[in-house]
Amino acid sequence: MTKMALTPSQLVACATGCSDDHLVNIGRHRVHAQIADDFKSLQQAAKKAGFSLAIASSFRDFDRQSAIWNAKFSGKRPVFDKHQVAIDLSTLTDIEKCHAILLYSALPGASRHHLGTDLDVYDEAAIAADYELQLSPLEYSETGPFARLTTWLDNNLTKYGFYRPYQHDLGGVSPEPWHISHIKQSKIMCNQVSLEVIEHQIKCSDLLGKDTIVKHLPSLFSRYVTNVAPVPI
Repeated sequence: MTKMALTPSQLVACATGCSDDHLVNIGRHRVHAQIADDFKSLQQAAKKAGFSLAIASSFRDFDRQSAIWNAKFSGKRPVFDKHQVAIDLSTLTDIEKCHAILLYSALPGASRHHLGTDLDVYDEAAIAADYELQLSPLEYSETGPFARLTTWLDNNLTKYGFYRPYQHDLGGVSPEPWHISHIKQSKIMCNQVSLEVIEHQIKCSDLLGKDTIVKHLPSLFSRYVTNVAPVPI
């Protein structure tokens, strides 16, 4: 699937979650037009291998990511550590809150889910219809319902142009085995997301803790935004 070429300013708006001009529909989800065919090929290959590869989450715009951030920062939505234990944010400083949230939730304006190239996936055939999907590391571990899918994706993602940017713990975002990214198009989109662009977005937003975010943005940007697994060769 293709769409009309975007101008540089339109690309920046798309990459920061402020526009959906780059998206097309796959079922009830929206993805970057340039990855749709590759994802469908990945789905078909997974089906032949006995999986029902489904999308749990795809594009999220800036406002949606901001709502998630604010709910966590204010304590209205739980924040978990790497061991999936809820954190008491009331005991933390604002910058400590930022680090705690960024383990699993991206900074609005810098989320890879803005790009349309990144998806959270699972095996619909491995769970009951009333199963409450958590997108937790345990579900994708050797004892989890998506253990077989995890192994299959390990061996097949790159064949269809995808990889996992959060495959390993690099000291930033916690490993997310469910999160896949289109190699070629995510690189193009990520190139639009500079420190200056994000700073402008944050300053113009209603994000909680935004003064602290802006003050520490260079270190947050390098630790949680650009600090991803290298693209497979």
